[in-house]
Amino acid sequence: MTVTEETAPASNYDRIGGASSVKAAVELFYDKVLADPELAGYFATVDMAGQRRHLALMLTVVLGGPNEYTGRGLAEAHQPLGIPVAHYAKVGEYLIATLAELGVPADVQDDVRAVLAQVQDQVVAAGERPGV
Repeated sequence: MTVTEETAPASNYDRIGGASSVKAAVELFYDKVLADPELAGYFATVDMAGQRRHLALMLTVVLGGPNEYTGRGLAEAHQPLGIPVAHYAKVGEYLIATLAELGVPADVQDDVRAVLAQVQDQVVAAGERPGV
């Protein structure tokens, strides 16, 4: 049996509704993050429209959608910020809570959690990582 577009399993991106669902998740996610006094300061001088676009493109890739991201790498963008593990974990919790709130299936949430775990060392400050 040949896998065709009709028989290929849908990506998580397609399963949750594509671009409009990713955009809704990004908006709700940043509403939560910017309302948190521990996290809002990271974004005080950030162009939030651009930031939202970047996250939407990155989340699209994470979910198996089209890769159109051309921004800086995670480490380049985050290492200068000195982000502690506790703040990274909090942001991850907001992202998963957002996906749950929007009805994203648990297995897709688990996939996003796995990616968050894989990229943590690129985001968290070097002094916050064991053995660094």
